[in-house]
Amino acid sequence: MTSEKPLGETLRQMLALLEGERQALAALDLERILTCADGKMQLCEQIERKAQGHLDEDARGLLDAVTRLNEINRKMRNLIAANVEARLGSLTGRISLYGGDRPAVVREMPL
Repeated sequence: MTSEKPLGETLRQMLALLEGERQALAALDLERILTCADGKMQLCEQIERKAQGHLDEDARGLLDAVTRLNEINRKMRNLIAANVEARLGSLTGRISLYGGDRPAVVREMPL
């Protein structure tokens, strides 16, 4: 008998973890961001083991929600990185982002 949780419960844990990651990103809490990244890797391994074969409608819905929230968090991380790069560039006198010739354009993402 296995002690692993059902796929739906693991996906719900991932949703909770991604919500925590979003809050950590908003607060720029580096320790929590790193903890969330480790937790995501562990949960991804569990999901991969359990998601072999056919997924029921509930699991598909949860997996879609996980994918969307992870994409939102990825965009937030990229936005934060771009803002930091732009701020550092302005402090050092560089005006372009990532070594390009065009000035950096940094926009805020609506939450």
